[in-house]
Amino acid sequence: MTDPIPPRKPLLLDREDEADPSLAPPVPDGPDGRAMQAASRIALIKPSPLTRAFGWAFGALFSFVLSVAAYDFVTNLFARNSILGSIAFGLLILAVLLALALALREWGAFLRLGRLDHLRQQTAAVGQDLDAARKVVSGLEALYANRPDQSWGLARLREQKSDIFDADGLLNLAETELLGPLDQAARREVEAAARQVATVTALVPMALADVATALFSNLRMIRRIAEIYGGRAGSFGSLGLLRRVFSYLVATGAVALTDDLIGSVAGGGVLSKISRRFGEGVVNGALTARVGVAAMELCRPMPFTALPRPQVTNLVSRALAGLFGARGSDLQGGNS
Repeated sequence: MTDPIPPRKPLLLDREDEADPSLAPPVPDGPDGRAMQAASRIALIKPSPLTRAFGWAFGALFSFVLSVAAYDFVTNLFARNSILGSIAFGLLILAVLLALALALREWGAFLRLGRLDHLRQQTAAVGQDLDAARKVVSGLEALYANRPDQSWGLARLREQKSDIFDADGLLNLAETELLGPLDQAARREVEAAARQVATVTALVPMALADVATALFSNLRMIRRIAEIYGGRAGSFGSLGLLRRVFSYLVATGAVALTDDLIGSVAGGGVLSKISRRFGEGVVNGALTARVGVAAMELCRPMPFTALPRPQVTNLVSRALAGLFGARGSDLQGGNS
């Protein structure tokens, strides 16, 4: 009969060089939307007065030199050959006319954006004044009178507005009939931009590619939202509107991962366990959606009252659903 095997005991070793927890490397942070943060900083760059003065002086000098060179070129051609001089003179006149047309288009774009701002300010100041509400509704009818896509809403508004005798009801009717379809179109633009930014961030590892994509996508999104609501912003108007949107977000502390981004960032955290680029893409897409909601608020001729303000988490979920091929109905989610 053999002796029983004694139980094994743990081997304890005394070490003087015990690990210090404070020396451990930090746990890597989750995705923080660096591309959108960088895009916001670029959009908010404001030149100093000295830089603006230099730009004005250089532009004036360049225009003067160009004008003198064009004048000398045309007069020399006239001296050599009257036919060539006439052709050059005609091309010069055409270039000047096109430059004036571009300037007038930009000026008209600023006027259209100002018209939207004026209507929004009028709406906020209506209170219980029925006459003021009717002026706002008349302004909306004039704004969308030449829009074929608004003909049905305008017809319904004209049929029902004579039966409403309180300011809130009249404004709510105008917002529902005229701005409801436009809100849906603007939501689709926001979802498309968020999807594009998220995709490029996740799949393109090139340095600064995500920043450039974020800037381009946000600029195009803001311009399209302005066009949807009747602004039709030009090039300079779009850049000015982009700065206004980012200034609004910074002033309200919205270019950060808070509040309505919690659900989106939670999804980004799950994806970041698989790939940090995917998590970063979700967060950049969420921040793009937040920019889009701010652009809707600034371009809309009326504040959100009768209709709900779009939620960033819903927009991001729909955008990512479209990314993976599970697109929802465009008309579904009136509260999204």
